[in-house]
Amino acid sequence: MVETTPCLPGLSPVAGKLLTATFDGGRLSSDGGVIVLREIANRLGLAETITAPLPDERDPLRVSHSTADMALARMVMIAAGYEDCDDIDALRFDPVFKIACGRKPETGADLMSQPTLSRLENLADWRALHRIGLGMIDLFCRSFARIPARIVLDIDDTDDPVHGQQELALFNTHAGGYCFQPIHIFEAFSGKPVLSLLRPGKRPSGEEAARVLRHVIRRIRKHWPKVAILVRGDSHYCSPETLDVLEEMRCDYILGLAINTTLKEIAAPWLVQCDMRRDPRVRKVRRFHQFRYAAGSWGRAHKVIARIEATDLGSDARFIVTNLEGRAKTLYEKVYCQRGTAENLIKDMKRATRSDKTACSRWQANQFRLFLHMGAYWLLHALRRAAPRRSRWRGATFETIRRTFVKVAVRVEELKSRIKLAFPASYPQATMLLAMTGAITTRGP
Repeated sequence: MVETTPCLPGLSPVAGKLLTATFDGGRLSSDGGVIVLREIANRLGLAETITAPLPDERDPLRVSHSTADMALARMVMIAAGYEDCDDIDALRFDPVFKIACGRKPETGADLMSQPTLSRLENLADWRALHRIGLGMIDLFCRSFARIPARIVLDIDDTDDPVHGQQELALFNTHAGGYCFQPIHIFEAFSGKPVLSLLRPGKRPSGEEAARVLRHVIRRIRKHWPKVAILVRGDSHYCSPETLDVLEEMRCDYILGLAINTTLKEIAAPWLVQCDMRRDPRVRKVRRFHQFRYAAGSWGRAHKVIARIEATDLGSDARFIVTNLEGRAKTLYEKVYCQRGTAENLIKDMKRATRSDKTACSRWQANQFRLFLHMGAYWLLHALRRAAPRRSRWRGATFETIRRTFVKVAVRVEELKSRIKLAFPASYPQATMLLAMTGAITTRGP
């Protein structure tokens, strides 16, 4: 029998010549940048960090896919834009993804199937997940070439809508439906993830937030005993339990403070004064005040900063509590307001890695998935940070980084003694990809 190659039908001629398009281009992939992600994953030890605590009772003689290979394949897929587990059924034959898992592109065994990955996601119990979480904090500390003198931990939570009967899912009025509400902690200066913790779809209590921060800070201090730590968060995290833990662990903090009747009374004369000083020609007037304040549940008084503002729409007051020294205006505008960076980092996590794809029924499987998406975040973050400091790519979104440096066509040819990758000669960012790959392969994470 003669095999025929299908072609795209009905294409219009070009300059009087017949145009044909067939599917016989050879071993090609549309994700050539995965090769660079592989180097990042190997240098960070991502797969080993996530899978080392997992129990594996399989017969070693019958194992075709190690847990590390499965986790690596899943994280690289997510970073390349394939966030669904069943995408592996189409990608398991892709030569670049096989190379990413250390397999020969043509003669090597194909990658695992979707059911195999699903079994991996359901392998972890809560003890293994606890150890993986600690391992991710250790990874964060290892990723610094030198011990920093100071770090800023931004803590925040976000809604993660669910569509089924998942464990821990609760109805949240603010989110408008059933959801999880995971806590994310990032380091503000570097943008590196510290921890992503799946939790029920409700506001975290003060005791819960304090417990999470205690574990994270204690683990960081195990590596860096003398590092100065500043914790930032909104009013969700300003509770007596949180303040006590941060004071006990010698951490700086700057947290939002929810307004109440007492604070309204304190701010009332300042609001009137600010409104009277507003000139119609000036869009807004802003004033700052510092005072000592203790809520009824607090053990002692803390320094509180009030931001009073009057605009055409009226006047309002916002409050923060902190133990930092300095001018109120500087602390509010230059330190606290920079907390907005964490919201952009969470957006990168949710939109670029689709960390809200937590569709398993068991909470343990969904937490493991969240760790995998956290690993994909590490891959894209490290790729972006490999760009020259003053280049426009340092400030690019993950989606731009992926489209430009990961979704690149490549021809793969397995020769006797080497594997040859051929990128398009017309690839517009060839020089930048060379520079970024060199930066990744010549230094640590």
